[in-house]
Amino acid sequence: MKDYRAEIGSTSYPGRGIVIGTSTDGKYAVCAYFIMGRSENSRNRVFVEEGEGIRTQAFDPSKMEDPSLIIYAPVRVLGNSTIVTNGDQTDTIYDLMKAGQTFEQSLRTRQFEPDAPNYTPRISGIMNVADGKYDFAMSILKSDHGDASQCIRNTFTYDNPKAGQGYFIHTYMGDGNPLPSYEGEPTLVSIEGDIDTFTQNVWEALNEDNKVSLFTRYIEIATGKYESRIINKNA
Repeated sequence: MKDYRAEIGSTSYPGRGIVIGTSTDGKYAVCAYFIMGRSENSRNRVFVEEGEGIRTQAFDPSKMEDPSLIIYAPVRVLGNSTIVTNGDQTDTIYDLMKAGQTFEQSLRTRQFEPDAPNYTPRISGIMNVADGKYDFAMSILKSDHGDASQCIRNTFTYDNPKAGQGYFIHTYMGDGNPLPSYEGEPTLVSIEGDIDTFTQNVWEALNEDNKVSLFTRYIEIATGKYESRIINKNA
């Protein structure tokens, strides 16, 4: 198990990242979602609340260029499930699960982003909290090491998550041109502190130049009640 702060800060550009796990006391389902940016267009964003979830929007609308891959709803709630992703596949998961499909089935209709030569992976997570029980899953859809003719799909499911532990998945292994896609299983990381401590620690671990926005949520497993935090660099 790796320290989540060290793992998040181990590269200057992990891209977009999801952490899902359980609080140290075992009482809360925990998630974090962050976005980073290298271009002015990517950095010109903030998180705002929308219903029980959030969406991205332009901080300065006059500077917005192509919104297609950067304006979306990263977090939506469907019944007892909280969906968090790095793109508009949030809506795909929400709509198809509402129609009776599973998390994994819904993502079979999607693939990596069409942003050659990076072919940014689509990373997704779902947290299910109901009747005092909690489980979660994470997914990554990526090209075959830059070959866009094949989409590699990995889904990881976690039953009975352990207190103080979480898993971290992100889009890029580090900075580069093209950007290298994430490799391997989600990384096992520690989860520490209450929501404010956790939020601040994640934010401070992100590269100062490239970080843009952070969302965190603690869901009480016994009741389903939640608290959320948002930090935007453009405030």
